Amino acid sequence: MRRRGAAASAVVRLPAGLGLDAAGVVDEIGEGVEGIEIGDHVFGEGTDTYADFAVLSAWARIPDGLPFEEAAGYPSVVETALRVIREVGVRPGQSLLVSGASGGVGSAVLQIARARGITVIGTAGAANQDYLRGLGALATTYHEGWADRVRRLGRVDAALDLAGAGVIRELVGLTGDPRKVVSIADLDAPRLGVRFSGVAGSVPDALAEAVDLISRGMLHIPVEKSYPLTEAAAAHTDSRAGQTRGRRVLVV
Repeated sequence: MRRRGAAASAVVRLPAGLGLDAAGVVDEIGEGVEGIEIGDHVFGEGTDTYADFAVLSAWARIPDGLPFEEAAGYPSVVETALRVIREVGVRPGQSLLVSGASGGVGSAVLQIARARGITVIGTAGAANQDYLRGLGALATTYHEGWADRVRRLGRVDAALDLAGAGVIRELVGLTGDPRKVVSIADLDAPRLGVRFSGVAGSVPDALAEAVDLISRGMLHIPVEKSYPLTEAAAAHTDSRAGQTRGRRVLVV
């Protein structure tokens, strides 16, 4: 969204970079930083992380056994997943519909919600139905008639729009209340009374919860494909095509 000029943070002065998440080895420590040493393996968020070196503003040690390539895919999607689950107000024992459930944020939402005792329903392409079921979701495709198929799967107490596929009206209809729908992808959602969530919460807290869930085997976000840094443009092209299962990662 930032590259296409569709995000609030899109106004930049060239030369400028992209990239938020990263994982790697600590090369240098800033003034006042404690609890981390040079050589530690960390993951977190920074600025312009499509680079050989990046400065992180939030970080945590990578859980034992987690490779850099996979660790790089967690920070922002876990923060986003925790935030939208909180904002939509879904509680244990209720059901949550996730539109666009097979990507990184969707994968995190399904697993975190299930860990909290929430029933999850996910929509995705035909090729990703078994993937969603493997994450414990009731699954259906998002083509014509998808809302009726969701109704047959069960009650919908809250819903998340993660793909910006123009489904806000249907999500409001399924929940019966625009206040029970949150979008991270449709900038027009507020016109229908639906909250657009774009301001990050506490990244350190999200990283701490991610470490806990990963260490307990309750969270796994697969790497759909990795690319060398020189093929970042191809990664963007592939991502725009949709059907991603998990995360796409640049390897430096």
